Amino acid sequence: MEVRTHRGEGKLQQVIEIGPHRVLTDAAVESGGEASGPEPHDLLAAALAACTALTVTMYARRKGWALDDIAVAVKHGQEGAAYVLRRTIRYIGALSAEEAQRLTDIANKCPVHKTLTGQMQILTEVA
Repeated sequence: MEVRTHRGEGKLQQVIEIGPHRVLTDAAVESGGEASGPEPHDLLAAALAACTALTVTMYARRKGWALDDIAVAVKHGQEGAAYVLRRTIRYIGALSAEEAQRLTDIANKCPVHKTLTGQMQILTEVA
């Protein structure tokens, strides 16, 4: 998968192309943008939240567990030298304590979580 960006219509706005999909990103007004879309760190937090919800939902369905819905919130920001993502998960449904714990274990194995907590490299090439 390749993701591309190009300048949008705003001062700092970027159009992100992900396959056939398009998403806008921008900077906050106080940073010189127009806040016409989420900031890049918001997209990172959104990726973690969405991946968590999708992964847990798929697992619960395979098991036939009574997970009616899942709500995932991610607060994020710089804390000292680290950028911190604080994830809160709320399971909606008639789950046992053991099932809820297992779903939390599975949440920690979602692909985005594994990527963010694993070893990463960013290789930059100027074209």
